Amino acid sequence: MKTTLNALAESNRLHIVELLRDGPLTVGEIAERLGLNQPQASKHLRVLNNAGLVEVQAMANRRIYKLRAEPFKEIDEWLKSYRHIWNERFDRLDEYLQDLQGKEVNHDD
Repeated sequence: MKTTLNALAESNRLHIVELLRDGPLTVGEIAERLGLNQPQASKHLRVLNNAGLVEVQAMANRRIYKLRAEPFKEIDEWLKSYRHIWNERFDRLDEYLQDLQGKEVNHDD
C-alpha cells in the first residue's frame, strides 16, 4: 500500500490515473492531454506500472495503458477502516450544531 500511495503522491501521476479512469490510453494521448513530452509521460507511467497501478499492452509500436482495479480496492478497504471515525465525528458535530441552533431559538424568545 505504501508503494501505491507514494506513486499517487506525485501530481502528474495522479492526473494520469484520473485520465485512465475513463479508459485505456496510449502514452502519446496521455502526454498530449497533460501537456507533457512523451519521455516524461513514459517515466510517470513506468512508476505507476512498477507500483502495480496500471498495466500496459503493446500493440504494434504503441503502448496502451489501463488501470488495474486491485490496488484501488485495497485503498478502499483501508479507507473503510477510518470511515467509522469520521462518521462519529460528523454525528457529534451535527449534535453540537443542533444544540447551538436550539440555544439561539430559545435566546431569541
